Amino acid sequence: MTDMITAPRPIPSVASASRSAARWGVAGGVVAGPLFLAVGLAQGVVREGFDFTRNAISQLALGEAGWIQTASFVLTGALLITGATGLRRALRGGPGGTWGPALIGVFGASFWAAAAFPADAGAGFPVGAPEATVMSGHGAVHMFGGMIGYLALCAAFFVLARPLAARGLRGWAVASRVVPMIVLTGFMASAASVLAFTVGAGLGLLWLSAVTARLADR
Repeated sequence: MTDMITAPRPIPSVASASRSAARWGVAGGVVAGPLFLAVGLAQGVVREGFDFTRNAISQLALGEAGWIQTASFVLTGALLITGATGLRRALRGGPGGTWGPALIGVFGASFWAAAAFPADAGAGFPVGAPEATVMSGHGAVHMFGGMIGYLALCAAFFVLARPLAARGLRGWAVASRVVPMIVLTGFMASAASVLAFTVGAGLGLLWLSAVTARLADR
């Protein structure tokens, strides 16, 4: 009886493995923003005392169910940093291939800072919590970390406008220069309207998902 000899399976090339890793990484960056917003919006609807016109999503990390939002911060940070790694591989050797992903990585790290240093209670949430009259140390770090993170994100959009334009996506490139201005306007209006801040921050997250997916698709 003749033995059957099975031919060895071909070993994937290094380039193929790199492309696969980049795709998986980019997928993390694409889902990070929508997932974070979905978790925040769902909690904001069901948590007693929470009002989107008075409270920031960050405050959902307070109270008995606060662990859900804290976990969302941690997961989102991990997905953003993974996405930055995948985008770096996808843009390797091209314009924006170094600084764009690096700035997104800083943005992702700011979510970990938000998880470690929660926002202060206030504006009626959590229910029964005393109104904060002076910002705490952890509240100050939370705010500063968020500011650094979103400034990094806005800078990343300007950097990523270059590879978008280089690939013929001129409309996307223009939008990537306009969106940061809208995000920053929302931040500046936060003293008068928390909802403006939330809309600006949400727009930044969603545009990052769209740009990441677009650059990985070309």
